[in-house]
Amino acid sequence: MKASRIAAATAVAGSAVLALSGTAFAHVGVQPEGTAAKGGYAVVDFKVPNERDNASTTELEVNFPADHPLASVMPQPLPGWSVKVTKSKLDKPLTMHGRKIDEAVTKVTWTADGKGIEPGFFQKFPLSVGALPEDTDQLVFKAVQTYSNKEVVRWIEVPQEGQAEPENPAPVLELSAATDDHHGTSAADDEKDGTTDGKAGHTAAAEGAEGGSDTTARVLGVAGIVIGAAGVAYGLLAGRRRTA
Repeated sequence: MKASRIAAATAVAGSAVLALSGTAFAHVGVQPEGTAAKGGYAVVDFKVPNERDNASTTELEVNFPADHPLASVMPQPLPGWSVKVTKSKLDKPLTMHGRKIDEAVTKVTWTADGKGIEPGFFQKFPLSVGALPEDTDQLVFKAVQTYSNKEVVRWIEVPQEGQAEPENPAPVLELSAATDDHHGTSAADDEKDGTTDGKAGHTAAAEGAEGGSDTTARVLGVAGIVIGAAGVAYGLLAGRRRTA
């Protein structure tokens, strides 16, 4: 009896986790590969699910926050998609690492060269960005998703703390505390010396993202082995109790 109750409870818990995961993923979101530290560079992924059964996603437009402009944005080549980075003049020039910046990226647009994101699939759109602002805890990006049937979904509603998530929430990138590692400082020093336009920071961010992804994969693998072994042991114990 106890074994059946535990199994039933486990099944219910698993279903709840899957349901919550599906709900959280059913909109355009943004997550860093590794960390997104204030004042540094990061690789971020805009994750786009296809929510339609009869149309493909053929275009994604991501608008960057005007109150915290980013001077350096570098897209990763994505097979099957063309990308356009749009920059605009700033009303008030910024000073970053001792240099005056008078323009920043305001929009990045990906357009499908073929079928796009078909029903039942999702796509990640990676960007290397920086330097991240130091005077805010998050960046809000407003995204526009276009389908092959000309339907347009605007993910532009800003989530408010203490309130329910809006129907079409805008992607929000949470920023972690500033770090003093060599990746961030090398990028700043290079820019200050005028030797690069943030390339060192982008490279460091990409290397950090790869390391973080590899570590995550190892942790998940070990966790899977442990859970599997526990399941086998539980099954043997339950079988012995039934026999007894």
